[in-house]
Amino acid sequence: MKIQKSDLIKFKQNQQKIVCLTAYSFPIAKIIDNFCEIILVGDSLGMTIYGASNTIEVSLETMINHSKAVVKAVKHSFVVVDLPFGTYEQSREQALETAKRVISETGCDAIKIETPRNLISTVNFLVKNNIPTIAHIGLMPQSIDKIGSYKYQGKDKQTADLLIEDSIMIANAGAIAVVIEAVPASLASEITRKIKIPTIGIGASVDCDGQILVIDDLLGLNQEFKPRFVENYCNLANIIENAVSKFSYDVKNGNFPQSKHLLQ
Repeated sequence: MKIQKSDLIKFKQNQQKIVCLTAYSFPIAKIIDNFCEIILVGDSLGMTIYGASNTIEVSLETMINHSKAVVKAVKHSFVVVDLPFGTYEQSREQALETAKRVISETGCDAIKIETPRNLISTVNFLVKNNIPTIAHIGLMPQSIDKIGSYKYQGKDKQTADLLIEDSIMIANAGAIAVVIEAVPASLASEITRKIKIPTIGIGASVDCDGQILVIDDLLGLNQEFKPRFVENYCNLANIIENAVSKFSYDVKNGNFPQSKHLLQ
């Protein structure tokens, strides 16, 4: 059965953990669909798929194209799409126009925006215009030019208190969930206790209502990038390397193709 936005609140109320992963392609989305409550088409694809140094370079058209592929594959999960940098910050009207386009062209279930305090009113505006919206607080990768590096947020009392206030305002604004990225575990736990909407943690706390990882990190595709909150559940990079090495050997030594591969 397809997950609906109302189900997300029920998961929190029933203390059922929410599993969330990113996907950017039809094959991966099809594989992970039965194991996830939420699939996020994240702007992290700029780094994982296109080799960019950050997420700022990702275009709206790129997000839409990948999201179309993911939505086609999904039968169960709630599909969320990141609005990329520069497509929602200028005004509430810009955000609404972008969100409407993403939902209409992809068929996704909700959008996600990085949510500094000045954009909480945008969340409320989107919700009032029937756009299911997930917020994102803590480390916000689209703000890398402002913060300078990918570092933990909310480590001092002042910024922690501000994040707690932001999360309460976000919940009151009507967001259906909030992603909390790279904050101290105690802070993420407190936010999870204080608000009625689900929290999705990444580098946050086991007490969050759900957890998200970038699928490429989970699979161990990028061995050069491993922040402390990432767990490689396999080393797919080595598996691919070994398979390609064997193929290369077989071709160079006349072992491929064999008769079974050919029409006689």
